Amino acid sequence: MAAEDGGSPAPDGSSAEGVPLPRVLCDTAELLAHAGEAEAGALWRLAEPGRQLDANVVRVPASGRVGTHTEPDLDVLLLVLDGSATLVCTDGDRPLRPGLLTWLPHGSTRAVQAGPDGVAYLTVHRRRPGLRIQPPGAADRLRPGGA
Repeated sequence: MAAEDGGSPAPDGSSAEGVPLPRVLCDTAELLAHAGEAEAGALWRLAEPGRQLDANVVRVPASGRVGTHTEPDLDVLLLVLDGSATLVCTDGDRPLRPGLLTWLPHGSTRAVQAGPDGVAYLTVHRRRPGLRIQPPGAADRLRPGGA
């Protein structure tokens, strides 16, 4: 859901000279107000061309769970916007509430268990590089003993 920001001169958000301009992308309060309590998953995604970041507003319904996983490559920031949850970590559980900003370092194992009213949160991390077509044998160079 986009928010009014006074309008950008070009559809891609750049000035007439092609310089990127700051702009408001989403009103999370409005987004959450219009999302049904049963609505789950990504409610909004950053999709701007040429971006260096990925971001999502995610809703997990009451007592729902994001399963245990480990992110090997990317640090993630998680900001609780609404509701409550428990961040389940290998060294113990951490309660999450609106306004708490949590760092999930790469390599850490975690799960998110939504509270009785569900939880909505924003995640932000470096954008993953896209898949590239490589010449034959390129993957072999990455293996131990590769060319």
